[in-house]
Order: sequence, then structure tokens, then C-alpha cells
Amino acid sequence: MDVKVRKAQNLLWACRRAYGVTWGLRPRVVHWLYISIIRPSVTFASLVWWPGCQTASAKKKLSRIQRLACLGITGAMRTTLTNAVEALMFVPLLELVVQSEARSAAHRLWSLGCRSYLHPNSSSILMRLQQSDPIFNMGVDVMRSAFNLEPNSRVTILTREDWTKATGAPPAVNGLVWFTVGSKMREETGAGVYGQSVGRRLSFSLGRYATVFQAEIYAILACVYKIQFQTRPEKYVSALIGSFESS
Repeated sequence: MDVKVRKAQNLLWACRRAYGVTWGLRPRVVHWLYISIIRPSVTFASLVWWPGCQTASAKKKLSRIQRLACLGITGAMRTTLTNAVEALMFVPLLELVVQSEARSAAHRLWSLGCRSYLHPNSSSILMRLQQSDPIFNMGVDVMRSAFNLEPNSRVTILTREDWTKATGAPPAVNGLVWFTVGSKMREETGAGVYGQSVGRRLSFSLGRYATVFQAEIYAILACVYKIQFQTRPEKYVSALIGSFESS
């Protein structure tokens, strides 16, 4: 806790050289510095040390940090109450922000199945969260990163010169041939995939709000998905992708 407080105070005093009551950075910029840089430095890894901010002395130290920031943002007098400037700026208590970050981290680890990484302290804050509302017993849409360091295929992207110098299709275009395209007509966006060698046609309606670029990417993903799950003896597959020009 003392290390966190000392680091935040050093950052505050470093920023203090760039503004004063009547000069320097605007209050909006100082507010951004506190919310985006200084406060995250305090709440970092709060899942581990959040029980330490429950004591009266720790709350006082955290309040002192936020008081320095609020006085610098508003230019208020030193005798102004801390709760008053916090309410004026609509800034929650720093110990509550620390607990909020700890709860979010605990729920994220629990949703990813990383229960073994949860310390008993973090488990207690997670149980309180799940007891407060049953919705927190549900998982989230966060997916664990998976790295495929040994791909079973190789991707070759032809250059513009390969197309302009060759008569007809370049020699690299062989095996199965697929075409992908994404387009937008009037207010509807769609994606299409055509397998010339296998005689397969696919079309997808993407509604009104998808862009042409998103439709192109969706068509490429659909094409790759179909190619991966087909048992064909061909060794090479050529995918001809439509342009990314928007309409």
C-alpha cells in the first residue's frame, strides 16, 4: 500500500509542475491525467492487495491522493472538504474504485476457468459479487488466447506484379479455386463465397449496419472455414478475394 501511495504522489507532483491555479494545463486535461494515468497506477493488481485498503489508515492514504488530484483539477482552496470536491467532480472514493477493479479481475479469471489463480482474498470478493446478483454467476464472452505455433498450411499472397505480368491466371493459382466478395447495396450488406472447383455457393445477409470491410472479412472467414472442414485430396487452394473498396 505504501509503495502504491508513494508512486501516485510522485506522479501527481510531476504533473503539478505543468499547471497552477491560473496557468498551465486546463482542468479537463488534468482530470484526464488523473483518471487515465494516476488512478490506474494505484488500482493495478488490486486483486492481490485490495484487503489492505479496508483499514482506516489505508483509506486515509488513498483519500489524500484523490484530494491532491481534485484540488489540482478544480483549483479549490486547501480548506475545502475532500468529500465536497469529490461530489462536485462526481469522482467515487478511491477505495471503492480499488474494490471495483478487484471484483472485475476476479470475475474475469473465474469466467476463464482460472480458479487456481484466485487467492482466498480474491475468492471472497468474488463470492460477495455473485451473492449480490445471480447474473454474476454467468460467464463472459472473453476467450482465452490460443497460439498455434505450428500451422499446417502456408499462405502465399501474390503481388500486383504477379497479376499484371502474367497472361491469364498466375501459376500460383491452382488447385481448388474459391472466390469471396462483400458488398453493400442500398441499405443492406452481404457477403458471398463461391467454390468454383466444388460448385459451392454461399451467401450471408449482414443487415444494415455492417460496413463493406466487415463484409469482406466475414466472407474470407467463411471461405477459410469451409476449406478447413472439407476432406479433399488437392494440396493447393486458391482464394480470390474481392477488393476492399467501399461503396
